[in-house]
Order: sequence, then structure tokens, then C-alpha cells
Amino acid sequence: MNDAVAYPKSHVPAGEDFLLLPPTAQAHAYRNVDRMFATRAIRRGTSVLQLARGREIALRYQVGEGTHDVDAYIDRANVAGLLVIKDERIVLERYSLGLEENTRWSSMSMIKSLTSTLVGAALQRGAISSLDDAVSKYIPALRGCAYDAVTVRSLLTMSSGVGWNEDYTDRNSDVNRYSKSLGDKIPGGVLALMRSLKAEHAPGRHFNYNTGDTYVLGCLISAATGKKLADFMSETIWSPLGMEFDAFYTLESDDGQEIGGSRAGIALRDFGRFGVFLLRNGMIDNTPVLPPDWIESAGRRSFAFDAETNRYGATGYGYSWWIDPDDSMVAVGFAGQSLYVNRKAGVVIVTLSCQPQPPYAAAYSVDLKAEYHAFKNAVLAELR
Repeated sequence: MNDAVAYPKSHVPAGEDFLLLPPTAQAHAYRNVDRMFATRAIRRGTSVLQLARGREIALRYQVGEGTHDVDAYIDRANVAGLLVIKDERIVLERYSLGLEENTRWSSMSMIKSLTSTLVGAALQRGAISSLDDAVSKYIPALRGCAYDAVTVRSLLTMSSGVGWNEDYTDRNSDVNRYSKSLGDKIPGGVLALMRSLKAEHAPGRHFNYNTGDTYVLGCLISAATGKKLADFMSETIWSPLGMEFDAFYTLESDDGQEIGGSRAGIALRDFGRFGVFLLRNGMIDNTPVLPPDWIESAGRRSFAFDAETNRYGATGYGYSWWIDPDDSMVAVGFAGQSLYVNRKAGVVIVTLSCQPQPPYAAAYSVDLKAEYHAFKNAVLAELR
């Protein structure tokens, strides 16, 4: 018999099921990541970077035989948050599916691109001496395993050569073993998983999308700087730039290492402000946070793809940024998260979504990749 008093409780899904959720649970889970996993705050500062508001854009886009407007896009693509910035002015901002202005929505893998930017900050400060340094120089625990000879650059470009299965539908895949370790909050569990993996290719030669690579990258940044990853993000970008809300990294365990490659929680407008930071070439108050060529290098194709066959419609991958067919940088995350940064046009587009995933996606008739690119192109055409 249960002797516990029947106080009200709020339910969240199990952490190990995070990548396998049905559509009925996605929006609730993505708004409540900090209740499913251990987290550490990325603290904002005392002032906020104010984004002016321009005339709201009204646009129509075409996919196949149909023509649709912004509201239809939100419905068809299961969008929770949509933000468009042109020359640091907000020209579109919409919320749906329970998302509110101060809600920290799960970044999914978008955070990989933000974490990778901290490598640039660490280089600028001299904490990391070279992208060609071996990972084991900074993380002695990885000596003697497949990551020993991998360089910082290879981690940034998903070319560690370490075998990794990113199949979200397979409960026994590496990414779901990683997810279960996070849900169970096992101290040192993720690093132990990374140590157990075997090399399949020489470092730097073969692209293989690997969330574990960015976990190792986050560990490396912490080791090199002597700071918790969340604190380093706050110190270098979040606070001085003027983010509006605290964000958070998820942790591998209570008070453990941050997960640099997935699940961080960030508010919609602050994703946009990070895009503005890149439009400003990594400068805050006329002070360079990043090396002068960092953003240009980060947005250059280290590996090239066919946009037709790439699942996101990207044509390349840089320093943990996907490269759009128009050469823009895009941070992309599971289930339809994206931060698109077009430096030439001065445009930032943030899309937060809960798009259905396998096996549920099979019953969804919308071509979500085509929908996204058609909408993005219509935004650019409207803003010209």
C-alpha cells in the first residue's frame, strides 16, 4: 500500500524517452527540459540588448500546388516560436503550442553551434592554443582511447572518426544510450560511454554526425578554461551581450558536466540575440570576443553535401554549423529547431518546433524540409 500523501504533482516524460516522444508529449517536454534533466544556469547580466521593432512582414510562400501565409506555416510545420530579425530589428515574432516569451524551449542540437563558438572565445583568450591540439592534451581521461589522437578541429567538424550511431529510433543506439545516461543522471556516465567507442576512420577525414563529439568538446572547453561551461558562456557572451533571460545547459548528472551538444534551454528572443552577435562578427562593445576570422571559418564548408539528400537540405558543415545552400550558417536541432544567420542580408530567423518524429512522422503529410526552405526563401524575398 502507498502511504504517501496525495499532494498535487505534475508529470513529465522519462528522460530516456526524450528522443522518442509521441506528438502529444513533445511540446510539454520541450518546455520543461529543466524538470526532466539536471541543469546549470547560464546567467544573464544586468542590462538587456534591446532589439528595435520594425514593420511586421506579411508574406506568402508556395510549396507544391499550395500557397500559404505565416499562420499556415506555424500550423503546417508545428511551430512553437518564430522570430525574424532584419538589421537588428524584429520584423516578425510569433508564439504557439504553449511557448511564451520567457519560456526556455529545448535547443536540441542547436546548442552544438553555440558551444562551438566558445572554442573561438577560448582561443581568443589563449586558453586553447590551437585547433590542431589533441583532445587528450586537455582531457587526460581520454588518453588511450579512440579520442586520444583526435584534434579540436575534428571535434568541431564532426570528423573524429570515432564510431557512433545517431539513430534516434533505436533504443540501443549510441545516442539513446547517451540519452538514458542523462535521464538516469549517472556521474561520469557519458564520458565512460565515449571512452568505450572504437575508431572507424582516421580523424579529420570522414564526416559522421556525432552528438558525443560535442559532449567531448564541451568537456575540453571546461578543462582548458578552468570554468564550468555555463559560467564561461555567461562570462563571455550571455551577460556582456545583454541576453534577456537566464538560459541553462543540461548536465550529465546533478552538479555534473554540462552537455555541450543537446537539450539546453533558451528563450526565443535570446536565440535571436545570439544571431545578432554573429552579425556583429563576434564583437561586444567594440571588443572582439572571437578571433577576427572565426565566424568566416566557422561558416566555411569543411565537408560538402548534396542538399537534395541531406536531411536538413544543407550543402555543408563547418565548425558545428550547417551551411545553407545560400551560404548562410544554420544551427539545427531535432524536431525542427533552427537558428539561421544570413550575414550578407543581415537576417536572423529562429524557428522552434515540435515536429513529429518516427514512427509518428509517417502519418504526417507535410514535407517539412521543403516547407522550411520555401518559408525561409519567402522571408528573404520579402526583406529585399
